Amino acid sequence: MTTTLRRGDGSTYLTVRYDQSENWIHAQWFGCQTLGTVMDGGLTYLDMMRHESCPKLLNDHRNLVGTFLEANDWIQQVWTPLIIAAGLRSIGQIVSPDVFGQLSIEDLQHRISDKLDIYLFDDLDAAQNWLRAQ
Repeated sequence: MTTTLRRGDGSTYLTVRYDQSENWIHAQWFGCQTLGTVMDGGLTYLDMMRHESCPKLLNDHRNLVGTFLEANDWIQQVWTPLIIAAGLRSIGQIVSPDVFGQLSIEDLQHRISDKLDIYLFDDLDAAQNWLRAQ
């Protein structure tokens, strides 16, 4: 099952797929994000997590550009408690090559790492291997 979220111009900003063989949700972000796209994406994860009941998220920012710091309050205060209640335990986070994206995810890791296992990786294989070990 794959869900694709698009901007008003038709461009994709997120694909979310449940990988049954790995028992994780793989989310791939594209381009610049806003508070609205992050909220829509986060709620899409939540719906999928409630349906599939899997404890792992492979969150892929390799194609993300720019900051999403404005969304970190919402992620910390609203999304994190909801997603934990839905069963999420581990996030393998592939960081963006963009320095602003890196700073945003490092800020988020600092905010939520006491509630979820969230580890940052530079490449897909390392993130997948870590998630498989969880």
